Amino acid sequence: MLFEVTALGEGGKERLRLDAADAADAAEQARLQGLTVLGVRAGGGLLRLSLARPVRFPLTLFSHELLALLGSGLSLVESLQTLSEKEGRPETRRVLEDLLKHLYEGESFSTAIGRNPAAFPPLYVATVRAAERTSDLPQALGRYVTYQEQVEQVRKKAIASAVYPVLLIIVGGLVSVFLLGYVTPRFATIYADNLERLPWASRVLMEWGGLVQKHGLEAGLIALAALAGAIALAIRPSSRAALGRMAWRLPFLGERFRIFQLTRFYRTVGMLLSGGITIITALDMASGLLNPELRLRLAAASRDIREGKSISVAMERSGLTTPVASRMLRVGEKSGRMGEMMESIASFHDEETNRFVEWFTRLFEPLLMAVIGLIIGLIVVLLYMPIFELAGSLG
Repeated sequence: MLFEVTALGEGGKERLRLDAADAADAAEQARLQGLTVLGVRAGGGLLRLSLARPVRFPLTLFSHELLALLGSGLSLVESLQTLSEKEGRPETRRVLEDLLKHLYEGESFSTAIGRNPAAFPPLYVATVRAAERTSDLPQALGRYVTYQEQVEQVRKKAIASAVYPVLLIIVGGLVSVFLLGYVTPRFATIYADNLERLPWASRVLMEWGGLVQKHGLEAGLIALAALAGAIALAIRPSSRAALGRMAWRLPFLGERFRIFQLTRFYRTVGMLLSGGITIITALDMASGLLNPELRLRLAAASRDIREGKSISVAMERSGLTTPVASRMLRVGEKSGRMGEMMESIASFHDEETNRFVEWFTRLFEPLLMAVIGLIIGLIVVLLYMPIFELAGSLG
């Protein structure tokens, strides 16, 4: 959902349009950019939906190409000029030209990209800002590209695993709607004079068919209204948050959701620490990846770390670790390679999540097929049961 944030920055009062789950999330994104939030209001809604999808800046591709040009010996300005000249999309070219304009005015690269939060997220800006202190921008870009590719790989795995079950549900639902909305009313006409002789379940189905036949238009409008209401409810951030809270309470899946969020969190913090960002800043920047409950726990862990407790103890006390993560964090503290160790924790749990997704998909798909088959089969049997009974009596 889009929000319009009014904030105070180095250049004075600014207005940002941010995509966030709620107003608090939009305000937090603005604060992570170093702005003082003055106000937040919804910048979109159901009445402002558009069929045209917003054009997204290809950040990963941009980072790949910029890294290659910097590695070939070109300066930052020369690299951006080259990317701007070869770019064919007007929206992307405008972003690059805006970057060059600010660089020509003497601003640093991190400040220039920070002026366009729609194209460059706070994590990217922070990574570049930390790299400017140590003059290792190519290494920072490489770390971010690797981080983004790993996150994208997990996302694609989850989407690919969900495609087949979603198609099964859609096809099964359409077949059921066809049987109940078109076939059943025709059978109801045939059995209209003998409803009392039908089995109870078939009689209920035929009465439904008669109702649809008499009030088909009303039933169709009610079904469309119900579908529109369900879609409107599903796209509301509050509804998605409520569904998320329900999913987290599931005894088996809730723990998997928690580990998935912690995996993204550890990978992000590890990338930031490897880029030279302090632990407190890294934890604050990665907090937006966690749900509200885990975010409160992270705030408690950050307080413990500020008070002098070790990272492993603070994270473990706040319930932000797994047994594997706790042990690896202690090893990272001893070796002084906490960034690398957090990325190793994320890689370990990524493999665990992939195995779980594969196992769950293999179990869920045949169960879903069986349920859909039973529903469709039950409707067909109830439709033809009176014919079978009539044939039996004649025999």
